[in-house]
Amino acid sequence: MKTHQFIMRGCVAALLLAGVAHSAMADQLDDIKKAGKIRVAIAMGTPLFSYADANLQPAGSDVDTAVALAKDLGVKLELVQITNAARVPTLQAKRADLVIADLSITPERAKVVDFSIPYAVITIIVGGTKNETVKNYDDLNGKTIGLTRATVNDTITTQMAKGAQIQRYEDDATLITSVVTGQVDIFSSTPSNLAEMVKRAPNRNLELKFPQKDFDLGIAMNKDEPKLKEWVNNWVSTNQKNGALNTIYKKYHGHDLPASVTKG
Repeated sequence: MKTHQFIMRGCVAALLLAGVAHSAMADQLDDIKKAGKIRVAIAMGTPLFSYADANLQPAGSDVDTAVALAKDLGVKLELVQITNAARVPTLQAKRADLVIADLSITPERAKVVDFSIPYAVITIIVGGTKNETVKNYDDLNGKTIGLTRATVNDTITTQMAKGAQIQRYEDDATLITSVVTGQVDIFSSTPSNLAEMVKRAPNRNLELKFPQKDFDLGIAMNKDEPKLKEWVNNWVSTNQKNGALNTIYKKYHGHDLPASVTKG
C-alpha cells in the first residue's frame, strides 16, 4: 500500500512539474502580440529583395513582405538589418523573431531553424566578364570566383567547383562592389545582383555564364515555436492564394512567381 502511495505521489509530482515547465515555456507568438511588435531581420544590400532606396530607407520585396505580415498580425514592425552571413545566427541569438531575407530552404538550414512554406523563389547563377570563357563548373578550374559567404551560392559552388579558388564576401553589397571595381571577374550570385553590377559598371562587359539552381525561399524562425509557425504558414498560404505575395514580388522583380509557389 505504501509503495502504491509513493508511486502515486511521484506521478502527481511529475505531472505538476511538467505543468510548471510547460507554463514557463515562452510562446513566441503570444509574446509578440503582448509586446505589440515583431522583429524581422532583413539582409540589406540585396538588390530587389532588401536595399536602401533614394531616401536611404529599406525597400524591396522582402521589406514589403515584412510590412504586410506585421500589418496582418496587428503589431508594429521593427526591421533588424543584418548581413547575409548573419541570417541564421541572428535567429539563434534571438535578436529577431523572423528572418525574411531571401533565405533558401535547404536541408542543412532546416536542421537548426524552421521554415515557412515558400513565399518566393531565387535563382543562382555564375556570371563574369565577357572575356572569361566559362560555360560550366569544369571551366572554373584554376579560376577565382567571388560569392557571398553562408549562402546557397557558397554551398553549391564549393561542392561543384572543387578546382576553383573561392573568394568569400560577408554580404551581397560587398560582392557587388568587388565585381564592379574589378577585384574579381567571375562570381556566383543572382540575376538581380548581376543586373545591378551591369548598371553600375557597364564598361566591365559583365554577362550571365550559366544558371546554377533554383531555390524556394522561406520565412525562417526558431524551432519549437509551433503556434508561430502555424500562423506564418497560414499567412503565407492565404497571401499566395489571393495574389498579394505575387504582387509584391512582381513589383520589384518584374515577373510572376512560379505556379509551384503561388498555389499556397
